[in-house]
This record gives sequence, C-alpha cells and structure tokens, in this order.
Amino acid sequence: MHWLDYIMVLAFFGWMVWIGHQSKKHVKTSDDFFTGGGKIPWWVSGISHHVSGYSGVVFVGYAAIAYNYGFTLYIFWAVGIAVAMFIGAVTIVPRWPRLRKRLGIQSPTEYLVTRYGVSAQQITAWAGIVVKLIDVGAKWASIGILISGFTGMPIWVGIVFAGIVSLYYITVGGLWADIMTDLAQFVVQILGGLVLFFAVMAELGGPSCLVTLWQQLPPANHNLFSGPYTPVYVFAYWIVCFLSYTGGTWNLATRFISTKDSREARRSATLSAVLYFVWPLVLFFPMWAGPVLFPNMADPANELYSKLTTTFLPPGLVGLVLASMFANTLSMTVSDANVVSAVLQRDVLPILSKKLAKLRDSLTMARITTIIFTTLTIIVALFRDYFGDVIGLILTWFAALLGPTAIPLLCGLFRPFKHADNKAAIISVLAGFMVFVANKYMGLVYPADLSTIMPTIVAFAAYCIVAAINSAMHKPIPERVNKLFDMVEKPDFDEEPEEVTAS
Repeated sequence: MHWLDYIMVLAFFGWMVWIGHQSKKHVKTSDDFFTGGGKIPWWVSGISHHVSGYSGVVFVGYAAIAYNYGFTLYIFWAVGIAVAMFIGAVTIVPRWPRLRKRLGIQSPTEYLVTRYGVSAQQITAWAGIVVKLIDVGAKWASIGILISGFTGMPIWVGIVFAGIVSLYYITVGGLWADIMTDLAQFVVQILGGLVLFFAVMAELGGPSCLVTLWQQLPPANHNLFSGPYTPVYVFAYWIVCFLSYTGGTWNLATRFISTKDSREARRSATLSAVLYFVWPLVLFFPMWAGPVLFPNMADPANELYSKLTTTFLPPGLVGLVLASMFANTLSMTVSDANVVSAVLQRDVLPILSKKLAKLRDSLTMARITTIIFTTLTIIVALFRDYFGDVIGLILTWFAALLGPTAIPLLCGLFRPFKHADNKAAIISVLAGFMVFVANKYMGLVYPADLSTIMPTIVAFAAYCIVAAINSAMHKPIPERVNKLFDMVEKPDFDEEPEEVTAS
C-alpha cells in the first residue's frame, strides 16, 4: 500500500477511538452500557443492525463463494437475511423492547429465568457464550487475513492490533460507542463500496457491464443455486438467518432491546431488511467480476478483495476500502463483546458467586467482563486453524451451533409453546449440540445439504416433543409464564413502562 493508504487506515482507527471516548459521557449505569438506556432511535438501530451483520468474513470467505459460484451468494446470504427481517419485524422483533420495559432486562437471556428457570438460563447462556467465542474469533481471523493481504504483515499482528483498538472504545463507551461507531462505519462502508463498484464498472466498459459481465462468466455463476449451495441448503441457511438476525444472535437482539418501544423496533428491522436487499448488489459486484478480471485465481478467499482494491483504486482510496472492511468487522465484534459481557455479568456470574451477584449493576464490572471476553475471542482467532479456518468457523461451527441456543430463546416468547418448560429448554440445547458433535467427530452421517440445519431441527423437535408430553400430562403453566406472555403480547404504544423484576 501507498503511504496515503496507511494514513487513511490510521485516521479511521483514530476516529473510532475518538467516538468511543466521546460516548463515555452517555454511560452512567450498566443499563446505559448494555442497552443505551432504551433511547436508541429506530433509524440508528436499523443501520446498526445492518452494519452489525457484516464482517471481514464477507470479504474473505464470502468473496471466495462469489468468485467460484457467483450470484448464489446474494440469494443464500443477503436475500435470506432480508426475508428473515421482514418476517421478524411482525413476529419476534417487537417483543424485545417490551421485555426491557416490562421485565427490566439488559441482556437477551435475562428473561429466561422467568420463562423457564435458572438451570435452563444457565445452559443457554453458557452454550451461547461458546458459540460467540467461535463466531467473534472468526471475525478477528478474517480481519487479520485482510490486513496481511494488503500490507504483508503477519496475520496475528492484524488480529491483535484490531482487537486492541476495538477493545478500547467498546470498554469506554459501551453500546453508545458501538452504535455511534456503527453510524460512522456505515458511512465509510458506503463510500468504500461505491468507489470500488464504479472503478470496476469503468474497467469493464461502463454501465453496460452490469449485463454483459454475466455473459463472460461461467454459466453456473448465473444460477440462483450453484455448487454446494442447493435449494435445500439455501432454505436451511435461511432458517438459520431467521433465528440469528431476529435475536438468536444476541448482539442483534440488543439492537431491538435498546429501542424505545415495539413500533420503533419494527421500523428498525424493516430498515435493515431493505438495506440487505439493496446494498449487497453493489458490494458483491466487484467480487462477481473476479473470474473475468483475475482468471484462475488460486486462493480467492485470501487474495481477491485485496487484489481488486490494489489494482483498480488510486493511493488513498485503497486505504478507504480497507478501512470500510475494518468497519464491517469491528461493528460485529464490538457489539458481540458488549452483549456477551451483559450475559456474563447479569446472568452467569451472579449464579457463580454471591459477591459477584452484588456487582450485577456495576459499570466497572461491565467493563471488566468486556475485556475478558474480547481477549478470549482474540485467542480463538489466533488458533483458527484448529476449527477449519474462517469458512469452517462460520458455515460449520457457528451456523450449526446457533440454532440449538436460539430455539428456547426465541420460541419461549410465544404462547403456542407455553408447555415447553425448563426440561424442554435444556434437552433441546443438549440434543442439538450432541447431533453436531456426533456428525463432526463420531461418524454420524446425514445429507450435506442439511449440515447447517440438522442440529436446529433436532433441537426444535426435542423442544416440541417435551412440550407435547407436558401438555398430555396436563402439567400446569406457572403463573409467572402466563404473565410473561401478557407482557410481550400487549402493544406498548404511548404507554408507561410496567416495571417488573426479572426474578
């Protein structure tokens, strides 16, 4: 890279640190740190939700998918998320801010004590923490690969550098810093993506290439479903997207929890859905053009995006695009660190120690747990090869393990599952994890198309079977559970919060 590019990247990191420092004045309590005090505007939440769905994985692992298989990337990833958000906007999403207003939650798993009991909450929380360690570790690994591709530095240097910078501003500013940096990162992402889009379009002959490019690509790259991304696989991944982006991925649930009310949360989800339909078409176009611009590329995951930018952009703009990729990754990683620290502080540590229970609302403790979790994710990134590298971490581990933790978390919000109790939640999580382990390490074989969804299918089946047994045995529904359903179902427009303790 040119020295101007390094200046752009350093300026970006400096901007993130400054925003984090400025956000500190908004953070007075743990509620401010974890949920922004419920004062995040819907459009800010929507943009943050959208930005938080990207990471360096898009420019590493997904770039390889775009190069090798073409348009199917848009179908199985972007369209899947957009559809999930449109559906989620009228089903799950409005229930999250109602939980904050009426139950006083600050973490997505906090309500599980009321819904199921302590043991189910702990199983779900610990399982989710393990999943997020893997997920965030993959994000750090991808940003390290990108830095290496642009600068030639060792991958571990990029991982540690990006981790330290993000650790500072999320620890200081909490969710406010996360949300504000998301806005800044959205601007950088749009600028960087548009610059590269128009540069590649000019190289290919102007606007007409939007049509002619596809005539030059392999025929399979035109297809909606290509290679291993069959209709069955894509539909299965869409289910994972629905569970993830509507709240099964905790940091995305926080985007809705932090809004004023259910109407604001619904608007936030709809905005994010629209952005997912539109923006990836611009973002992915240079990657789809990869086989024409760089035929027979040996390792597109590690080479494609850095090759695109260094080939078609002038000095300074390369740094802008690299900064936009940093922006995507940092948005996801710091928001994950924020929400997992909330789960640790409010749901896990108080059970482990009475002394720690007294620090449940401590702002200092919130910052300590954030530092601990982020450090552990950096360690996972440094040992990424043990998990199958970036694609293995995301499409194998994270996608497969997300469902079992999301089933009791999301299904527990709906009255039709009222007979699902503590045992149903625990058995579903354990059953889903056991299927994954059996497939990964014990020789259990099932269709490859179902690899990402089978643990979720088993977890959901176990959840429903236990609930059906409870119903057949006429097991009574606890009154606290019926009250919980009333809380999340009742519209909250223009109403005063109904304060109820989570216990």
